[in-house]
Amino acid sequence: MENTRRLGRSGYRQRGKSLENTAPPRSRPIIDIGRVDHALVFIIALLVLIGFVMVFTSSIYIAENAFGDMYHFLRRQTLMLVIGVTLMFIMAHFSYQKLRVFVIPVYLISVALLVVVQVIGIAYGGATRQLAVGGVIGQFQPLEVAKVGLILMMALLLSGNKTLLQTWKGFFLACIPVVVTVGLMLRGGLSSSIITAIAGFGVIFIASPHVMRFVVLGASGVAGVIGFIMFAAQFRMERIQSWLDPFSDTADTSYQIAQSLFSIASGGFFGLGIGQSRQRSFLPLAHNDFIFAIITEELGLVGASVVLVLFGLLIWRGINIALKAPDSFGSYIAAGIIILIGSQTIINVAVVTNSIPNTGITMPFISYGGTSFVVTMGLMGILLNISRFSKST
Repeated sequence: MENTRRLGRSGYRQRGKSLENTAPPRSRPIIDIGRVDHALVFIIALLVLIGFVMVFTSSIYIAENAFGDMYHFLRRQTLMLVIGVTLMFIMAHFSYQKLRVFVIPVYLISVALLVVVQVIGIAYGGATRQLAVGGVIGQFQPLEVAKVGLILMMALLLSGNKTLLQTWKGFFLACIPVVVTVGLMLRGGLSSSIITAIAGFGVIFIASPHVMRFVVLGASGVAGVIGFIMFAAQFRMERIQSWLDPFSDTADTSYQIAQSLFSIASGGFFGLGIGQSRQRSFLPLAHNDFIFAIITEELGLVGASVVLVLFGLLIWRGINIALKAPDSFGSYIAAGIIILIGSQTIINVAVVTNSIPNTGITMPFISYGGTSFVVTMGLMGILLNISRFSKST
Protein backbone atom coordinates (compact mmCIF):
# COMPACT_ATOMS: atom_id res chain seq x y z
CA MET A 1 0.00 0.00 0.00
CA GLU A 2 1.26 3.42 -0.99
CA ASN A 3 0.75 5.11 2.37
CA THR A 4 2.08 2.25 4.43
CA ARG A 5 4.98 3.27 6.64
CA ARG A 6 8.04 1.05 6.37
CA LEU A 7 10.45 1.24 9.25
CA GLY A 8 13.24 -1.00 10.50
CA ARG A 9 16.66 -2.03 9.28
CA SER A 10 16.03 -0.80 5.77
CA GLY A 11 15.77 2.74 7.12
CA TYR A 12 13.02 3.81 4.71
CA ARG A 13 9.68 5.39 5.57
CA GLN A 14 6.78 6.66 3.54
CA ARG A 15 6.40 10.43 3.33
CA GLY A 16 3.58 11.27 0.94
CA LYS A 17 4.48 9.60 -2.35
CA SER A 18 8.24 9.75 -1.91
CA LEU A 19 10.65 7.60 0.03
CA GLU A 20 13.08 9.20 2.41
CA ASN A 21 16.19 7.27 3.35
CA THR A 22 16.55 7.50 7.11
CA ALA A 23 19.19 4.79 7.42
CA PRO A 24 22.31 5.74 9.36
CA PRO A 25 25.35 6.71 7.29
CA ARG A 26 27.62 3.84 6.30
CA SER A 27 30.43 5.40 8.26
CA ARG A 28 28.65 4.65 11.51
CA PRO A 29 29.58 1.40 13.25
CA ILE A 30 27.27 -1.55 12.72
CA ILE A 31 24.96 -2.01 15.69
CA ASP A 32 25.02 -5.24 17.67
CA ILE A 33 21.59 -6.67 16.87
CA GLY A 34 21.56 -10.12 18.41
CA ARG A 35 23.00 -12.82 20.60
CA VAL A 36 25.77 -15.23 19.83
CA ASP A 37 25.04 -18.34 17.78
CA HIS A 38 23.81 -20.70 20.49
CA ALA A 39 24.11 -23.74 18.24
CA LEU A 40 27.79 -22.98 17.70
CA VAL A 41 28.33 -22.55 21.45
CA PHE A 42 26.74 -25.96 22.05
CA ILE A 43 28.91 -27.63 19.40
CA ILE A 44 32.10 -26.08 20.78
CA ALA A 45 31.15 -27.18 24.31
CA LEU A 46 30.59 -30.78 23.18
CA LEU A 47 33.91 -30.93 21.31
CA VAL A 48 35.82 -29.47 24.25
CA LEU A 49 34.14 -31.89 26.67
CA ILE A 50 34.96 -34.88 24.47
CA GLY A 51 38.54 -33.64 24.15
CA PHE A 52 38.89 -33.16 27.90
CA VAL A 53 37.77 -36.73 28.61
CA MET A 54 39.85 -38.26 25.83
CA VAL A 55 43.02 -36.37 26.80
CA PHE A 56 42.73 -37.94 30.26
CA THR A 57 42.03 -41.49 29.10
CA SER A 58 44.71 -41.43 26.39
CA SER A 59 47.43 -39.89 28.58
CA ILE A 60 47.15 -42.08 31.69
CA TYR A 61 49.90 -44.49 30.68
CA ILE A 62 52.50 -41.92 29.65
CA ALA A 63 51.63 -39.68 32.62
CA GLU A 64 52.20 -42.48 35.12
CA ASN A 65 55.41 -43.69 33.51
CA ALA A 66 57.01 -40.33 32.71
CA PHE A 67 55.81 -38.26 35.66
CA GLY A 68 54.48 -40.73 38.22
CA ASP A 69 51.15 -38.92 38.19
CA MET A 70 48.20 -40.11 36.12
CA TYR A 71 46.63 -36.64 36.32
CA HIS A 72 49.69 -34.76 35.03
CA PHE A 73 48.32 -33.91 31.58
CA LEU A 74 44.76 -33.50 32.88
CA ARG A 75 45.84 -30.74 35.26
CA ARG A 76 47.59 -28.80 32.54
CA GLN A 77 44.69 -29.29 30.14
CA THR A 78 42.36 -27.96 32.85
CA LEU A 79 44.47 -24.82 33.08
CA MET A 80 44.43 -24.38 29.32
CA LEU A 81 40.67 -24.96 29.34
CA VAL A 82 40.15 -22.15 31.86
CA ILE A 83 42.38 -19.78 29.89
CA GLY A 84 40.81 -20.76 26.57
CA VAL A 85 37.20 -20.40 27.72
CA THR A 86 38.00 -17.05 29.33
CA LEU A 87 39.60 -15.81 26.11
CA MET A 88 36.64 -17.06 24.06
CA PHE A 89 34.22 -15.21 26.35
CA ILE A 90 36.23 -11.99 26.09
CA MET A 91 36.52 -12.15 22.30
CA ALA A 92 32.83 -13.01 21.95
CA HIS A 93 32.01 -9.69 23.63
CA PHE A 94 34.73 -7.62 21.96
CA SER A 95 33.45 -6.13 18.71
CA TYR A 96 35.33 -7.69 15.82
CA GLN A 97 35.23 -4.31 14.05
CA LYS A 98 37.56 -2.92 16.72
CA LEU A 99 40.12 -5.53 15.69
CA ARG A 100 41.00 -3.41 12.65
CA VAL A 101 43.39 -1.22 14.66
CA PHE A 102 45.21 -4.30 16.00
CA VAL A 103 45.57 -6.22 12.74
CA ILE A 104 48.85 -4.76 11.44
CA PRO A 105 50.60 -4.80 14.87
CA VAL A 106 49.48 -8.40 15.47
CA TYR A 107 50.66 -9.47 12.02
CA LEU A 108 54.05 -7.78 12.39
CA ILE A 109 54.52 -9.25 15.87
CA SER A 110 53.64 -12.71 14.59
CA VAL A 111 56.18 -12.40 11.78
CA ALA A 112 58.82 -11.21 14.26
CA LEU A 113 58.07 -14.20 16.52
CA LEU A 114 58.53 -16.56 13.59
CA VAL A 115 61.99 -15.10 13.07
CA VAL A 116 62.81 -15.31 16.78
CA VAL A 117 61.78 -18.96 17.04
CA GLN A 118 64.22 -19.85 14.27
CA VAL A 119 67.04 -18.28 16.30
CA ILE A 120 66.32 -19.41 19.86
CA GLY A 121 63.50 -21.91 19.37
CA ILE A 122 63.37 -25.48 20.64
CA ALA A 123 63.81 -28.20 18.02
CA TYR A 124 61.59 -31.27 18.33
CA GLY A 125 60.86 -34.02 15.83
CA GLY A 126 62.90 -32.34 13.11
CA ALA A 127 61.04 -29.01 13.43
CA THR A 128 61.74 -25.80 15.33
CA ARG A 129 58.42 -24.38 16.46
CA GLN A 130 58.48 -23.66 20.20
CA LEU A 131 59.82 -21.00 22.54
CA ALA A 132 60.57 -21.79 26.18
CA VAL A 133 58.79 -19.24 28.38
CA GLY A 134 58.81 -21.11 31.69
CA GLY A 135 56.21 -20.94 34.44
CA VAL A 136 52.85 -22.64 34.08
CA ILE A 137 52.83 -21.97 30.33
CA GLY A 138 56.05 -23.91 29.69
CA GLN A 139 56.38 -23.65 25.92
CA PHE A 140 54.83 -21.23 23.49
CA GLN A 141 54.23 -21.83 19.76
CA PRO A 142 54.50 -18.66 17.64
CA LEU A 143 53.14 -20.60 14.66
CA GLU A 144 49.68 -20.56 16.23
CA VAL A 145 49.76 -16.78 16.64
CA ALA A 146 50.97 -16.44 13.04
CA LYS A 147 47.83 -18.22 11.79
CA VAL A 148 45.64 -15.65 13.54
CA GLY A 149 47.77 -12.75 12.35
CA LEU A 150 47.55 -13.89 8.74
CA ILE A 151 43.77 -14.40 8.77
CA LEU A 152 43.21 -10.93 10.22
CA MET A 153 45.71 -9.39 7.81
CA MET A 154 44.07 -10.93 4.76
CA ALA A 155 40.61 -9.86 5.94
CA LEU A 156 41.77 -6.28 6.45
CA LEU A 157 43.70 -6.13 3.17
CA LEU A 158 40.97 -7.56 0.97
CA SER A 159 38.02 -5.80 2.60
CA GLY A 160 39.79 -2.45 2.37
CA ASN A 161 40.81 -2.85 -1.28
CA LYS A 162 37.79 -4.00 -3.25
CA THR A 163 39.55 -3.77 -6.63
CA LEU A 164 42.89 -5.24 -5.58
CA LEU A 165 42.17 -8.67 -7.05
CA GLN A 166 40.98 -7.33 -10.39
CA THR A 167 44.51 -7.42 -11.84
CA TRP A 168 47.36 -9.92 -11.79
CA LYS A 169 49.55 -7.35 -10.07
CA GLY A 170 47.03 -6.86 -7.30
CA PHE A 171 46.58 -10.61 -7.02
CA PHE A 172 50.28 -11.17 -6.43
CA LEU A 173 50.43 -8.26 -3.99
CA ALA A 174 47.62 -9.89 -2.00
CA CYS A 175 49.64 -13.12 -1.90
CA ILE A 176 52.69 -11.46 -0.30
CA PRO A 177 51.50 -11.72 3.35
CA VAL A 178 50.70 -15.41 2.82
CA VAL A 179 54.05 -16.15 1.18
CA VAL A 180 55.99 -14.31 3.91
CA THR A 181 54.18 -16.05 6.76
CA VAL A 182 54.25 -19.53 5.26
CA GLY A 183 57.88 -19.14 4.17
CA LEU A 184 58.93 -18.34 7.73
CA MET A 185 56.84 -21.22 9.10
CA LEU A 186 58.35 -23.95 6.91
CA ARG A 187 61.16 -24.78 9.29
CA GLY A 188 58.64 -24.99 12.11
CA GLY A 189 56.65 -27.69 10.39
CA LEU A 190 55.38 -28.54 6.94
CA SER A 191 51.89 -29.38 8.19
CA SER A 192 51.35 -26.04 9.93
CA SER A 193 52.67 -24.27 6.85
CA ILE A 194 50.26 -26.11 4.55
CA ILE A 195 47.26 -25.38 6.80
CA THR A 196 48.20 -21.71 7.07
CA ALA A 197 48.65 -21.49 3.30
CA ILE A 198 45.23 -23.08 2.76
CA ALA A 199 43.62 -20.53 5.09
CA GLY A 200 45.43 -17.54 3.58
CA PHE A 201 44.87 -18.45 -0.05
CA GLY A 202 41.37 -19.63 0.83
CA VAL A 203 40.40 -16.11 1.86
CA ILE A 204 41.88 -14.76 -1.38
CA PHE A 205 39.91 -17.37 -3.34
CA ILE A 206 36.66 -16.31 -1.68
CA ALA A 207 37.34 -12.63 -2.37
CA SER A 208 38.64 -13.09 -5.92
CA PRO A 209 36.35 -12.67 -8.93
CA HIS A 210 38.82 -14.61 -11.12
CA VAL A 211 38.73 -18.29 -10.17
CA MET A 212 41.01 -19.44 -13.01
CA ARG A 213 43.97 -17.64 -11.50
CA PHE A 214 43.97 -20.25 -8.77
CA VAL A 215 44.74 -22.93 -11.33
CA VAL A 216 48.14 -21.31 -11.80
CA LEU A 217 48.51 -20.79 -8.07
CA GLY A 218 47.48 -24.37 -7.31
CA ALA A 219 49.92 -25.82 -9.83
CA SER A 220 52.71 -23.70 -8.38
CA GLY A 221 51.81 -24.82 -4.88
CA VAL A 222 51.82 -28.50 -5.78
CA ALA A 223 55.17 -28.12 -7.54
CA GLY A 224 56.55 -26.32 -4.51
CA VAL A 225 55.43 -29.03 -2.09
CA ILE A 226 56.84 -31.78 -4.31
CA GLY A 227 60.14 -29.92 -4.59
CA PHE A 228 60.26 -29.36 -0.84
CA ILE A 229 59.65 -33.05 -0.19
CA MET A 230 62.25 -34.17 -2.73
CA PHE A 231 64.97 -32.08 -1.13
CA ALA A 232 63.67 -32.42 2.43
CA ALA A 233 65.34 -34.04 5.38
CA GLN A 234 65.68 -37.80 5.52
CA PHE A 235 62.95 -38.18 8.15
CA ARG A 236 60.36 -36.74 5.74
CA MET A 237 61.27 -39.31 3.10
CA GLU A 238 60.95 -42.02 5.73
CA ARG A 239 57.45 -40.78 6.54
CA ILE A 240 56.46 -41.04 2.89
CA GLN A 241 57.80 -44.59 2.70
CA SER A 242 55.88 -45.45 5.89
CA TRP A 243 52.73 -44.02 4.34
CA LEU A 244 53.12 -46.16 1.22
CA ASP A 245 53.73 -49.28 3.33
CA PRO A 246 52.70 -48.73 6.99
CA PHE A 247 53.88 -52.19 8.03
CA SER A 248 57.24 -52.10 6.28
CA ASP A 249 59.23 -51.24 9.41
CA THR A 250 56.96 -51.50 12.43
CA ALA A 251 59.95 -51.50 14.75
CA ASP A 252 61.13 -48.07 13.63
CA THR A 253 59.97 -45.68 10.90
CA SER A 254 56.41 -46.99 10.48
CA TYR A 255 55.87 -47.87 14.14
CA GLN A 256 53.60 -44.91 14.92
CA ILE A 257 51.23 -45.24 11.99
CA ALA A 258 51.07 -49.02 12.42
CA GLN A 259 50.03 -48.61 16.05
CA SER A 260 47.45 -46.04 14.98
CA LEU A 261 45.90 -48.47 12.51
CA PHE A 262 45.92 -51.26 15.13
CA SER A 263 44.10 -48.90 17.50
CA ILE A 264 41.44 -48.01 14.92
CA ALA A 265 40.94 -51.65 13.92
CA SER A 266 40.45 -52.84 17.51
CA GLY A 267 37.67 -50.32 18.15
CA GLY A 268 35.07 -52.04 16.06
CA PHE A 269 31.59 -50.55 15.79
CA PHE A 270 30.95 -49.48 19.38
CA GLY A 271 34.49 -49.39 20.78
CA LEU A 272 36.13 -50.94 23.85
CA GLY A 273 34.71 -48.35 26.23
CA ILE A 274 36.05 -45.11 27.70
CA GLY A 275 39.38 -45.70 29.42
CA GLN A 276 39.76 -49.21 27.98
CA SER A 277 42.26 -48.47 25.22
CA ARG A 278 44.98 -51.09 24.81
CA GLN A 279 47.09 -49.16 22.29
CA ARG A 280 47.61 -46.01 24.38
CA SER A 281 50.61 -47.71 25.99
CA PHE A 282 52.14 -48.34 22.55
CA LEU A 283 50.99 -45.38 20.45
CA PRO A 284 53.32 -42.34 20.68
CA LEU A 285 51.51 -39.00 21.08
CA ALA A 286 48.28 -40.83 21.85
CA HIS A 287 46.96 -37.77 23.71
CA ASN A 288 48.09 -35.34 21.05
CA ASP A 289 48.44 -35.85 17.29
CA PHE A 290 46.93 -39.37 17.34
CA ILE A 291 44.11 -38.88 19.81
CA PHE A 292 41.53 -39.62 17.10
CA ALA A 293 42.88 -43.18 16.95
CA ILE A 294 42.16 -43.58 20.68
CA ILE A 295 38.69 -42.09 20.18
CA THR A 296 38.00 -44.71 17.52
CA GLU A 297 39.37 -47.50 19.71
CA GLU A 298 37.41 -46.55 22.83
CA LEU A 299 34.21 -45.20 21.26
CA GLY A 300 34.24 -47.19 18.02
CA LEU A 301 33.02 -46.17 14.61
CA VAL A 302 29.91 -44.67 16.20
CA GLY A 303 31.85 -42.39 18.54
CA ALA A 304 34.32 -41.35 15.85
CA SER A 305 31.43 -40.55 13.52
CA VAL A 306 29.81 -38.37 16.20
CA VAL A 307 33.02 -36.37 16.53
CA LEU A 308 33.26 -35.88 12.77
CA VAL A 309 29.59 -34.88 12.57
CA LEU A 310 30.19 -32.26 15.27
CA PHE A 311 33.06 -30.83 13.24
CA GLY A 312 30.83 -30.83 10.16
CA LEU A 313 28.14 -28.92 12.07
CA LEU A 314 30.73 -26.45 13.35
CA ILE A 315 31.92 -25.79 9.79
CA TRP A 316 28.30 -25.39 8.63
CA ARG A 317 27.56 -22.83 11.36
CA GLY A 318 30.78 -20.99 10.53
CA ILE A 319 29.92 -20.83 6.84
CA ASN A 320 26.49 -19.53 7.75
CA ILE A 321 28.02 -16.79 9.90
CA ALA A 322 30.47 -15.84 7.14
CA LEU A 323 27.68 -15.58 4.57
CA LYS A 324 25.48 -13.43 6.81
CA ALA A 325 28.20 -11.19 8.26
CA PRO A 326 27.27 -7.50 7.84
CA ASP A 327 30.52 -6.54 6.10
CA SER A 328 33.32 -8.14 4.10
CA PHE A 329 35.83 -7.74 6.95
CA GLY A 330 33.75 -9.95 9.23
CA SER A 331 32.92 -12.34 6.40
CA TYR A 332 36.58 -12.88 5.48
CA ILE A 333 37.59 -13.39 9.12
CA ALA A 334 34.86 -15.98 9.63
CA ALA A 335 35.76 -17.74 6.39
CA GLY A 336 39.45 -17.81 7.29
CA ILE A 337 38.72 -19.29 10.72
CA ILE A 338 36.50 -22.02 9.33
CA ILE A 339 38.97 -22.89 6.56
CA LEU A 340 41.72 -23.14 9.17
CA ILE A 341 39.74 -25.38 11.54
CA GLY A 342 38.29 -27.49 8.74
CA SER A 343 41.59 -28.14 6.97
CA GLN A 344 43.37 -28.94 10.23
CA THR A 345 40.68 -31.46 11.17
CA ILE A 346 40.72 -33.13 7.77
CA ILE A 347 44.52 -33.40 7.72
CA ASN A 348 44.63 -34.80 11.26
CA VAL A 349 42.08 -37.51 10.47
CA ALA A 350 43.83 -38.27 7.18
CA VAL A 351 47.16 -38.75 8.98
CA VAL A 352 45.69 -40.97 11.70
CA THR A 353 44.00 -43.18 9.10
CA ASN A 354 47.15 -43.21 6.91
CA SER A 355 45.33 -41.48 4.05
CA ILE A 356 48.27 -39.06 3.78
CA PRO A 357 51.86 -39.16 5.11
CA ASN A 358 52.36 -38.39 8.79
CA THR A 359 52.68 -34.61 9.20
CA GLY A 360 52.22 -34.21 12.93
CA ILE A 361 49.16 -32.00 13.39
CA THR A 362 46.74 -31.77 16.31
CA MET A 363 42.96 -32.13 16.19
CA PRO A 364 41.25 -28.82 17.13
CA PHE A 365 39.49 -28.80 20.56
CA ILE A 366 40.31 -32.50 21.08
CA SER A 367 44.09 -32.91 21.26
CA TYR A 368 46.14 -32.06 24.31
CA GLY A 369 47.81 -28.71 23.85
CA GLY A 370 48.59 -25.30 25.20
CA THR A 371 49.02 -22.54 22.64
CA SER A 372 47.02 -24.31 19.93
CA PHE A 373 44.02 -24.94 22.19
CA VAL A 374 43.95 -21.40 23.61
CA VAL A 375 44.31 -19.81 20.17
CA THR A 376 41.54 -22.02 18.77
CA MET A 377 39.20 -20.95 21.57
CA GLY A 378 40.09 -17.31 20.94
CA LEU A 379 39.22 -17.74 17.26
CA MET A 380 35.89 -19.26 18.27
CA GLY A 381 35.26 -16.16 20.38
CA ILE A 382 35.82 -13.94 17.34
CA LEU A 383 33.49 -16.14 15.27
CA LEU A 384 30.81 -15.93 17.95
CA ASN A 385 31.17 -12.16 18.05
CA ILE A 386 30.65 -11.91 14.30
CA SER A 387 27.48 -14.00 14.70
CA ARG A 388 26.08 -11.32 17.01
CA PHE A 389 26.14 -8.79 14.18
CA SER A 390 24.52 -11.05 11.60
CA LYS A 391 20.86 -10.48 10.77
CA SER A 392 20.06 -14.15 11.24
CA THR A 393 22.29 -17.14 11.92
